Amino acid sequence: QVQLVESGGGLVQAGGSLRLSCVASGTIFSIRPMGWYRQPPGKPRELVARITSGRNTNYADSVKGRFTISRDNAKNTVYLQMNSLKPEDTAVYYCNDGSTTWGQGTQVTVSS
Repeated sequence: QVQLVESGGGLVQAGGSLRLSCVASGTIFSIRPMGWYRQPPGKPRELVARITSGRNTNYADSVKGRFTISRDNAKNTVYLQMNSLKPEDTAVYYCNDGSTTWGQGTQVTVSS
């Protein structure tokens, strides 16, 4: 059974940085594409960034140049480095491996 545990969220001022982590278990992590999603208050969940097993990446236009997704297959972990944060980045952030399993998410709050 797949388990995904996100961490690293918090409260930060606009312009600040955070690094999110997601540890996966119960899956062959190294072959799975991994994605970071977010759900702002009152809005649907949206894809933020994605990384393939071959480390190809793609990003939502709203985060290009500010966020970087990476993975460490030895640690079954995917990261999201978030720089130059904006209040509109406030959301619960989730990782996903393309399955129907979701973790509890981690809250990111950016104050203006």
